[in-house]
Amino acid sequence: MVITGGAGFIGSNLAAALSPDNDVAVIDDLSAGRAGNLSGLDVQFIRGSINDLDLLKDAFCGASCVFHQAAIASVRRSVEDPALTNKVGIDGTLNVLIAARDAGVPRLVQASSAAVYGSSPSLPKREDMLPEPLSPYAVSKLAAEHYATVFHELYGLKAVSLRYFNVFGPRQDPSSEYSGVISRFISALLAGERPVIYGDGEQTRDFVYVADVVRANILAERAQPGIYNIACGRSISLNALLRAICKVLGRDVSPQYMAARPGDIRHSLADISRSKGMGYSPVFDLNRGLRDTLKWFSGQQLEDCPARNI
Repeated sequence: MVITGGAGFIGSNLAAALSPDNDVAVIDDLSAGRAGNLSGLDVQFIRGSINDLDLLKDAFCGASCVFHQAAIASVRRSVEDPALTNKVGIDGTLNVLIAARDAGVPRLVQASSAAVYGSSPSLPKREDMLPEPLSPYAVSKLAAEHYATVFHELYGLKAVSLRYFNVFGPRQDPSSEYSGVISRFISALLAGERPVIYGDGEQTRDFVYVADVVRANILAERAQPGIYNIACGRSISLNALLRAICKVLGRDVSPQYMAARPGDIRHSLADISRSKGMGYSPVFDLNRGLRDTLKWFSGQQLEDCPARNI
């Protein structure tokens, strides 16, 4: 098995789950991933880019499945540099698909995003809804889905695209510009700072714990080719989210509000009925996921923080 972007947040959690029982190779250029995320894992690490087609073809030889996690997972960055997002998200994904086809890989599971839905007021988001991407990042994910579908239809590559909603959990780097809101909130609170909320905080998100995302990827090895929402199926506002984290920490902190960012969507909630058909159901609710995430952050980054005993 091969994981592109396997030194990143989701990729390294996937590598940790797969490596005890499988031969796993990780490809990552470490532009966003961290070698430390693979510490202690029995994996082959290949430092390289998904824009290196020859490297991909060599790495994919004999693989039973490619888990394509590599991306520049930042809406803001894509707005600032759409060309780079296109190069990695579209050209890079096409390279992954070509290499998988040429190496005879039977199946590919790739990370897509709820960003493809855009700001349509219709909730919950279903896979058969008309996409309305609002950023180059969302466009790149939608194009990757279409490419995967075409490679299945033309070349027989069994391709599954998983539309991740807001993923959080261990190994998410709060100092990274690609970091999710939960890790940023936790990092600020543990450092005694006021978290930043862009906009009024009443925007809603469907948060899903990374262990559930990992299980979805593993289930997708045997799922019918197609597109699946991966989420919890419940939404919460950012204001309520911050209050929930503060409650777990036993703190009362008000956020700093800043101007909303271009390309951000207002509301997000997933219909996960199709994913349930492949055996997926979230195990971690938000509170359990927050507690486990806080334990990891306090243990990994701030050993002297009182939150280590939560």
